[in-house]
Amino acid sequence: MKYFKDIPEVKYEGPQSDNPFAFKYYNPDEVIDGKPLKDHLRFAIAYWHTFCATGSDPFGQPTINRPWDKFSNPMDNAKARVEAAFEFFEKLNVPFFCFHDRDIAPEGENLRETNKNLDEIVSMIKEYLKTSKTKVLWGTANLFSHPRYVHGAATSCNADVFAYAAAQVKKALEVTKELGGENYVFWGGREGYETLLNTDMELELDNLARFLHMAVDYAKEIGFDGQFLIEPKPKEPTKHQYDFDAAHVYGFLKKYDLDKYFKLNIEVNHATLAGHDFHHELRFARINNMLGSIDANMGDLLLGWDTDQFPTDVRLTTLAMYEVIKMGGFDKGGLNFDAKVRRGSFELEDLVIGHIAGMDAFAKGFKIAYKLVKDGVFDKFIEERYRSYKEGIGAKIVSGQADFKTLEEYALNLSKIENKSGKQELLEMILNKYMFSE
Repeated sequence: MKYFKDIPEVKYEGPQSDNPFAFKYYNPDEVIDGKPLKDHLRFAIAYWHTFCATGSDPFGQPTINRPWDKFSNPMDNAKARVEAAFEFFEKLNVPFFCFHDRDIAPEGENLRETNKNLDEIVSMIKEYLKTSKTKVLWGTANLFSHPRYVHGAATSCNADVFAYAAAQVKKALEVTKELGGENYVFWGGREGYETLLNTDMELELDNLARFLHMAVDYAKEIGFDGQFLIEPKPKEPTKHQYDFDAAHVYGFLKKYDLDKYFKLNIEVNHATLAGHDFHHELRFARINNMLGSIDANMGDLLLGWDTDQFPTDVRLTTLAMYEVIKMGGFDKGGLNFDAKVRRGSFELEDLVIGHIAGMDAFAKGFKIAYKLVKDGVFDKFIEERYRSYKEGIGAKIVSGQADFKTLEEYALNLSKIENKSGKQELLEMILNKYMFSE
């Protein structure tokens, strides 16, 4: 069955095109700095939102009825989703997709049956991968939806749950390797607490570290050489999650000697919920050599939850790609559209248009960011702003030659201190100039 037969293959037509099923800024074969745009951006489709989302929310029933979800048998629906997915990948000519284990295959009566279901669908996906241009960017395990994870997974108070979660991740790692995944993601959806009155925080954090070390050991055992990623998120569904933001995760990884094995998968909307700009989270990860991949979406700043909207804000995408370019581009990571169409956008064409809009926004952002980096616009200003640390007392501070005594002696002889303007408005004006002139 062809699910998207009425939708044409999406191609680049340029900024003047009015065709909603055409790229305006994303030309995958356009070469920039010696590499095609598709390799700079490494777009991926999120299997869960794209093929499993129903449009339901805490206040309403599903509004989306996909043609691949028409069967009474969950396994038949899973097989139909695979067919729809690879047709969709081909329409958009997208290089990657990402998945949770439970997106692609349903739970069975027990773990053995569940793993059997997963093996059957993985076998089907492998057949499609033989001829498809689309590959797996990353896989992960859903350790948050089932009631067994009500108190968390690796941080659960119940050792049986910890064991089950470990078995699930073991299988998910095997599957990700089997499908050629380049990364494996850990998202602690319920790794946190609702109240400290019933929580042994120390044990939970220690157990989370034990769990991740077990994953590292098993990856080595099976020869999985993909990059491990942790995706920070501060809250929702848990009131306080241990992977609150990039800085929390970095501190955790350093404490438990895990930083050499993990990088971060930064999501726009999660940064917002943590009270940070997306730019901030990316910058922190980059300067600590921890930026691995990005979940590309955006939130509504008027809403306090994870809305996972398609990213259409070019300022946001420009600043994001600025950080990616500054780190030398993606290695094994990419831009995964962890985004879903709105509850009221329930037609199949909306699914295609949402991805086109997001891909165009990041392509446009990349081109603007590339010029900003190439021209050294912000680098030159920052270098001049911190010039006092290149000479005199500043150079001694940076080199470690100064201490409190020498600094006191220096300060006592200062006649006055003169600061210079930070020129924030000028820099924002320059950013706008590059955005509007590209």
